[in-house]
Amino acid sequence: MTTIQDLPLSGLLPGLSVAHGRPHRDGAVLDLFTSWARRTPQAPALIDGGLTLSYAELDRLADGIAGQLAGRVRPGDLVGLCLDHSAALVAATLAVARLGAVHLPLGPRPGERRLRAVAEQLRPACLIGDPALLPPAHRDGRHHPVTAPGATGIVAAFAEQRDGAGGAEAVRAPKGTQYTVLTSGSTGLPKAVAVGQTALGALLTWYRELTGLGPGDRHSLLIGVAFDPHLMELWAGLTSGAALCVAPEAVRWDPAALTDWWRTAGITVGVLPTPLAEPVLDRPWPADLPLRHLTVGGDRLRRTPGPDVTATVHNAYGPAEATVTTTVHSMAPGADHGTGAPPIGRPVPGAIVLVADGNGRPVPRGEAGELRIGGQGLAIGYLDPELTAERFVSAPDDLDGTDRVYRTGDRVLMREDGVLEFLGRLDDQVKVSGVRIEPAEVEAALERDPRVRRAAVVARPAPVGGAQLLAFAQPVTEGAPVDGAELLAAVRPWLPEQAVPSALRLVDAFPLDANGKIDRAALLKAEETAAQQGAEGSAGPAADGAATPTERTVLRICAGLLGRSDLDPADNFLDAGGTSVTAARLLAALEEEFGVRLRAPMLLRQPDLRALARLVDERRPDAAAG
Repeated sequence: MTTIQDLPLSGLLPGLSVAHGRPHRDGAVLDLFTSWARRTPQAPALIDGGLTLSYAELDRLADGIAGQLAGRVRPGDLVGLCLDHSAALVAATLAVARLGAVHLPLGPRPGERRLRAVAEQLRPACLIGDPALLPPAHRDGRHHPVTAPGATGIVAAFAEQRDGAGGAEAVRAPKGTQYTVLTSGSTGLPKAVAVGQTALGALLTWYRELTGLGPGDRHSLLIGVAFDPHLMELWAGLTSGAALCVAPEAVRWDPAALTDWWRTAGITVGVLPTPLAEPVLDRPWPADLPLRHLTVGGDRLRRTPGPDVTATVHNAYGPAEATVTTTVHSMAPGADHGTGAPPIGRPVPGAIVLVADGNGRPVPRGEAGELRIGGQGLAIGYLDPELTAERFVSAPDDLDGTDRVYRTGDRVLMREDGVLEFLGRLDDQVKVSGVRIEPAEVEAALERDPRVRRAAVVARPAPVGGAQLLAFAQPVTEGAPVDGAELLAAVRPWLPEQAVPSALRLVDAFPLDANGKIDRAALLKAEETAAQQGAEGSAGPAADGAATPTERTVLRICAGLLGRSDLDPADNFLDAGGTSVTAARLLAALEEEFGVRLRAPMLLRQPDLRALARLVDERRPDAAAG
């Protein structure tokens, strides 16, 4: 396993909160895939259920897509992929790289209005996906069918060219950019981060060394396409001679289904978002899993692996602005790693970390401050130069090895041994299901609705850990009455799934603090008081509507998971604020309570909680259900 050194800095006093990763090794990206395609052409490169593509077959498929794009996509152009995990996604990613263009992963369902805003802001040269889901300029433009196994109706769409000089030029990424990912932006529009080829290559070299990934291994392809760790898992497989294995949709909702799939698919190395990893680690570790290494990231990991876990678990930390992973803490199998949240560890090769005070100077070890990142892994910047200047700032004069650092906004502490512990955020940005969210982006999306005068979004601890968003909206006084559920439905197309509030409350006016700003703490306190009074005023969330003991239990479990006291048997779990994370928790709770093992698709097909309770009764092993 890779060891990380804590190297002294010349010009800085010993004992300061500064650490260097060991010297990094550069690594190729596309050239390594091409090399494996020549060396092991018949080795499996991609496995998607019953479909297996060899390295040679995937190479030819990528060449075919590159040929379709050639002449219309130039080096530096943005190419957005509106695709889910599939052969088409992997081949298109390779094709874009071969053309020297810049891969912009958007995922299959980025939200209609959000995608439209991104298309208008960045004006990508090409979008690849289902034409029915693309924004008007690309939907009405020129299309070239994209042929890939298992893909139907997928096109490469080029925006319709408008007459005259009014058509804006497409945004071009800086030279050397490998990919661009979107992060939440306080202006209401996402920020586009440009990551360089050398930064990605160095990351992949470290990851292959860390995990021993190579020919014969099978690496999961599971992380959401628009989430930047997806780029690490995809390229790690393609540059190592291993096989990428596409995870079925159901395993992203169900920890038991996930571990079953690890076994049947022979997964040896994998990556999980923290919100899915935690329920997996909460369960007894299945015997005989081939998994050797599991990297977890995206949010604060609140527990360590138990002694029964047979894989090395790597707790990774890193913003998109520093190429996926900046620090890592590795936990070997079978050991006692203590209780509570593990640290985020030491810097990976090429990374430089410092814990800074308000003036950007390193603080002594043992003191908390803002984590700033420099070194090889830094992104080139945002595609907006003004945003880049705000967050990528000059390094202290006496900090060797980097001339600029990224201000993460994360509050950390460096222990005497150089290990970093994560303490929280310094600003309003929050992590929801592993994705960084600016509440202001959600507020701006709500305020686009003509029925909303003003909106405020606050984060509160989720009952299952992490955070959930709660929205407050002040309706305009004129017009038809406003319904909170309708507003939530209307805002969904503007936002990624993780940014959709779990609930929306209508208010006549907002409380203000001494500075005349919305008092978000007062909003949250009033919400908590109302919820407590509602709970005290009834026998529980199911008192008025549940007809059977099973319904009452299902409602109680769901109310606890969603942090809601107003659930009714007629409510739909997802519409009431359920996510893939809470669905996984619900499945585990139903199994523990009733001895009933449900799969995620069975849960998602139920129209309401009453139907879910009936399904539980039908599958209970005892005949006395209900």
